[in-house]
Amino acid sequence: MSLMKAAIFVAPGRIELTDKPIPDVGPNDALVRITTTTICGTDIHILKGEYPVAKGLTIGHEPVGVIEKLGSAVSGYSEGQRVIAGAICPNFNSYAAQDGVASQDGSYLQASGCCGGHGYKATAGWRFGNMIDGAQAEYVLVPDAQANLAPVPDGLSDEQVLMCPDIMSTGFKGAENANIRIGDVVAVFAQGPIGLCATAGARLLGASTIIVVDGNAHRLDIARTMGADVALNFHDCDVVDEIMKLTGGRGVDAAIEALGTQGTFESALRVLKPGGTLSSLGVYSEDLKIPLAAFASGLGDHRINTALCPGGKERMRRLMNVVASGRADFGALVTHHYALDDIVAAYDLFSHQRDGVLKVALKPRR
Repeated sequence: MSLMKAAIFVAPGRIELTDKPIPDVGPNDALVRITTTTICGTDIHILKGEYPVAKGLTIGHEPVGVIEKLGSAVSGYSEGQRVIAGAICPNFNSYAAQDGVASQDGSYLQASGCCGGHGYKATAGWRFGNMIDGAQAEYVLVPDAQANLAPVPDGLSDEQVLMCPDIMSTGFKGAENANIRIGDVVAVFAQGPIGLCATAGARLLGASTIIVVDGNAHRLDIARTMGADVALNFHDCDVVDEIMKLTGGRGVDAAIEALGTQGTFESALRVLKPGGTLSSLGVYSEDLKIPLAAFASGLGDHRINTALCPGGKERMRRLMNVVASGRADFGALVTHHYALDDIVAAYDLFSHQRDGVLKVALKPRR
């Protein structure tokens, strides 16, 4: 039996590298040899035990690699071809996916102790590192490969496309869900990798003024390169008051919440104009409360949209087109490089947000 190295969830606080069998390839699958992957904020929720997954599951959902072996029913691809697959890889046969929601497969998984004790969590189309073995390994098995594999254009490096499977798709979806129109004023709360991509997406969609909020001066500097017009450090001012002053008391047309905390959610709601849209991207680990005044007692015509990044090869193709256009440098979000062998150290760096880390490129040694 051939083995590969893989990072698995052991227990809250423990993700370890171990040997696992290289997966067998079914007719609709593709075995992809990982050349680069990364760690996501959601993986940190898993590490901390805030999001439940099975013990022994390989973590990670952002694969860049080379097709090692194709299933007999998969056509239009070739072994040795460079590809990515979206973090979200639904089979597109579900009612939800066929109803136009490409991130969803409409299924639920019984999971003890999650979701407020109800015992079920929505799996959506998120399978890598959630329902099936993920990408922080030497190989990953891509299900429904015909729908989920996207060829990497010549001339684009692994680091340039590494944001496409999740971070870009999620950040852009946050901007798309914000109903941004040309000339809008948009506030983006939190400028981690997803928030930075939401900022870039808001600019691409036509926002004329983008106000970003974070407590990290370095991230605020990067946000300016991604399209931010005003950068507010929450250590230096009351950001809600400042945004209302900047908009003449009118409020913003759209607010994007990209962290997943009660505080950022409330602030995003408080700066909305009547009829504005709050686009929520955060993965929340506790119940949210909606403050009565900020919600205008339900009379403010507000819209609150949640998002999971769309998957599939067409979404990935479009994102790589944006990368190739050079309109934003998403490769600049990769700040650190680690070998897969050193993944425990990489998790320690990323989870504690040391040394200006934004994203870590993980590469198996060969």
